[in-house]
Amino acid sequence: MSDATTRVADATGNWVDTRAPSWSRPYLRLSRFDRPIGSWLLLMPCWWSAALAAGIARDVSQLPLVIVLFLIGAFVMRGAGCAWNDITDRDLDARVERTRSRPLPAGQISVAQAFAFLVLQALVGLLVLLQFNWFAIMTGIASLVIVAIYPFMKRITWWPQVVLGLAFSWGALMGFAVTLGRIDLTALALYAGSIAWVIGYDTIYAHQDTEDDALIGIKSTARLFGARTHRALAVFYSLAVILIGIALALGGARWPAWTGLVAFAAHLAWQIRRLDISDPALCRRIFYSNRDAGLLLSAGLLVDAVMR
Repeated sequence: MSDATTRVADATGNWVDTRAPSWSRPYLRLSRFDRPIGSWLLLMPCWWSAALAAGIARDVSQLPLVIVLFLIGAFVMRGAGCAWNDITDRDLDARVERTRSRPLPAGQISVAQAFAFLVLQALVGLLVLLQFNWFAIMTGIASLVIVAIYPFMKRITWWPQVVLGLAFSWGALMGFAVTLGRIDLTALALYAGSIAWVIGYDTIYAHQDTEDDALIGIKSTARLFGARTHRALAVFYSLAVILIGIALALGGARWPAWTGLVAFAAHLAWQIRRLDISDPALCRRIFYSNRDAGLLLSAGLLVDAVMR
């Protein structure tokens, strides 16, 4: 089988396909290093909370190190999560056009090899976690319960995006646990706002597969909302902005953070206006653009933290 035929259908022409050693490509594709958007989206709430907590503490001396550690942790733990997701979903993935070329359903690696790579990445994540205080370590470990159950949710509920939101927004708690040694109302408001954001953008993502999902019985908010998706997005994205705004107010944020939130809100409004759920390629591009939305808010919060 040529390498061209082993590439993942929706992630071609990337550095894994063109530069990585041939033996490593199935593992890198398994953990989505060929399309790191999920790692960025997992990272954004981490950076938000780290910056907001540093601003509250009025101490940014450790912020650069925390930012780097969160970056490493987000990439390896997202990779481990993707490996777990693909192990549990390998039979379903084989029946969906967009995912049947993933390494496990395509037979590029075995389940045992995938699990070994999962463990390796989890160990790197543990090393990152051990750099923090004990409260942060236990908070990080607690997230593994949600990560473990997420792949099964699409089989039993129309709202698997809520469980994904619980997992992908965990970083909104971690910054407070690391910097302040506590999780307070400000952190919880930020966490809730991030969950609403995740539900919105993953609904857009799920619209790529609605036809295949309907055929094999996979549930999602994309299928649940259907033609009402634009209205649902307006609700969840508005909730995201309001709840994050509450977090900023509770945290005493100043104008740079609020400017970042306004830019974040404008980007989300643009997504809703631009979205056409019948165009899978457009859904994918708009989903990917959420990294930029998250970075806009991150920039405002970081400037605010430094200015305080």
